[in-house]
Amino acid sequence: MAAVAPAVDQAHFDPYALDPSDVRDPPTAFGETIKKIGPGIVLSASIVGSGELIATTTLGAEVGYTVMWLIIFSCLIKALIQSFMGRYTIATGEPSLAAFNRIPGKIGKVNWVLWGWVIMVFFTLFQVCAMFVGISQAMNLLTGGAVTWWVLGFFVLTLVLLLGGAYHRIESIAMIKVGVFTLITLLAAVVLTRMPQYFSWADIWQGMQFKLPDKGLATALAVFGITGVGAAELYVYPYWCVEKGYARWTGPYENSEAWRRRARGWVKVMNMDVICSMIVYTVATIAFYLLGAGILHGMGKVPGSSEMMIMTLSNIYTETLGGWAKWLFYIGAIIVLYGTIFAATAGHSRMLSDFMRLNGAFKGDDTRARNRWRDIFIVILTTIPVVFYFLFQGKSPVQMVKWGGLAQAWTLPVLSMGTVYLVYRHMPKELRATPFGHVMLWIGAIIISGFVLLSEARRLGLFG
Repeated sequence: MAAVAPAVDQAHFDPYALDPSDVRDPPTAFGETIKKIGPGIVLSASIVGSGELIATTTLGAEVGYTVMWLIIFSCLIKALIQSFMGRYTIATGEPSLAAFNRIPGKIGKVNWVLWGWVIMVFFTLFQVCAMFVGISQAMNLLTGGAVTWWVLGFFVLTLVLLLGGAYHRIESIAMIKVGVFTLITLLAAVVLTRMPQYFSWADIWQGMQFKLPDKGLATALAVFGITGVGAAELYVYPYWCVEKGYARWTGPYENSEAWRRRARGWVKVMNMDVICSMIVYTVATIAFYLLGAGILHGMGKVPGSSEMMIMTLSNIYTETLGGWAKWLFYIGAIIVLYGTIFAATAGHSRMLSDFMRLNGAFKGDDTRARNRWRDIFIVILTTIPVVFYFLFQGKSPVQMVKWGGLAQAWTLPVLSMGTVYLVYRHMPKELRATPFGHVMLWIGAIIISGFVLLSEARRLGLFG
């Protein structure tokens, strides 16, 4: 029987260290496997936020049901890359940045892929700013308090919750957030299907015809970048797998049957985690898109100005569930948007701390330094969006979400093809997937890269 690590002080515990004494046998029963999922739920908390509530709903409002296929495609195709990134981390113990730093092309101590990731993270802070605006608007509508004061209040709350926070705290809050708003939104979407003035199955069929709209193409590309597993979430997923324990419980690589059995077992748990989270965010994303395409497009209302965004979006509840649901929507919007701020900031702060390690700021086994840098970046990542709020108060938060979405979309080809490179060049052969799995990896990487490049070329007018 594999040893189980004793409880330790979280301030000194290093989840990134692969200590042979920490190895555990993976569960085999379905019920026990479900108990070990979690990273995907944290990811879902980050996903079901600005991408779904704001960008996906806005896309539906702009173009109706015409790109229903894109919503489903976006959610399903990127889960392939997510699964292989998790597999690589379990096999090697390396989270995303250390892994992608193996790609040739150093600029200083790290390569061009990591510098590109830093630029992407900067643009996602515009999304975080939009979410601060959204939750503060909702609080203003609920309480009458000034939006600015609510922005500052949520800024302080984020610091209090995240500074020094371990993985288990983030996972617990994420589970509550994902469950509540997803179920309510699904209910509203079910009610929508019984409203012929806003919904028809013929429109759904039209939306499955694999066409891209001329109007709303930038929004469509942004939605592809951030719905389902966005580029930011793909990068951070291996870190949550490490902090959950999958790599640590597998143990450092060794040429033994015991290691191969553990590694394959924890990969199966990770794949279950990917599947469960994919189901959650796919259902949520489809529900938001249907409500935007049916209700908002049918009413001729597109979320836009900072003053009207939340009020406009509230129609997806009031038109389906009744006028009383306006208040329910405001509360739900606060939960879902703040949960995304919380999860995204927690993930990016860990990655930026690791970025500093790779740049030589501290050694890999210096847990205190890792946590100190993490907390420094929590403050920075929370402060910059609030600064953006004061700098761009007249700018639509919907446009800010699009900026972040486009930055993530542009990153997807590098991330997808980079994963292929890592699997073939640095993945231990014992943990490579089946031939069918490798075919699916190639298909996913090629389709994702091709879609982004062709859509961007069309958006820029390079061809019709």
